[in-house]
Amino acid sequence: MATYAIGDIQGCFSAFSCLLKEASFDPQKDILWIAGDLVNRGPDSLSTLRYIKGLGEHAKVVLGNHDLHMLAVAYGIKPAHRSDTLDEVINADDAEELFTWLRQQPLLYHCPERHYALVHAGLAPQWTIEQALSLSQEVETVLKGPDFKDFLFHMYGDVPDQWSDDLTGWQRLRVITNHFTRMRLCDAEGHLDLLHKHGLEDVRSGFKPWFAHSHRKTRDTNILFGHWAALEGESNEDKVFALDTACVWGGRLTMMRLEDHRLFSCSCKTVK
Repeated sequence: MATYAIGDIQGCFSAFSCLLKEASFDPQKDILWIAGDLVNRGPDSLSTLRYIKGLGEHAKVVLGNHDLHMLAVAYGIKPAHRSDTLDEVINADDAEELFTWLRQQPLLYHCPERHYALVHAGLAPQWTIEQALSLSQEVETVLKGPDFKDFLFHMYGDVPDQWSDDLTGWQRLRVITNHFTRMRLCDAEGHLDLLHKHGLEDVRSGFKPWFAHSHRKTRDTNILFGHWAALEGESNEDKVFALDTACVWGGRLTMMRLEDHRLFSCSCKTVK
């Protein structure tokens, strides 16, 4: 049995299938960890969702910003973006079953036996892994519950831009969600820069990648994350593994085997 971790698939099911074959992934024995953004902008989000859901306990999924956005669009809370490719999922006969399954997935997965954590975007430097798990569960509880549509309505926005234990209500849930699903840069006090979408060039003074701050409290944990395609799979940080290698932008889809850190990849065609 082997465990594999993969970055943002975003509906690129052909490349995903290629990658599973390249790694000789056995869905009866192996485990697949997926760092969010299963859907959107790629050509076949429906097949991607159905396959991963069908893996059952052999898949560990965390939610990304595109997964949450799809739920908001599906329930009429947010209009679709021009670049969205979600209609096939939303109109599928099993759409409600897929959405219900997706709402049960966490924002953070932690395997303490292996000292690994899986997240879509990042973790606030001031959070311990225990605190991060507790905060992720606050959002997960609402997303699973009867008020999930209210959460989807209030999750959009860039403020507050800093975590505080004193936050309450929708502001608290929004900033937690932004850390787990949208963050790239923050300053030493924890203020987020949610506008930066490039690599490490042109970073605002005082800001760094969330994983590069010396006071980060999760330095003893191996962290797997996606979201930041412009890093091209390189964090240059010990125990921090960037998995998004820009498949949906014409790059490649990458998967890492946890047992030996071997990387597998399949090239992707640019999705128009």
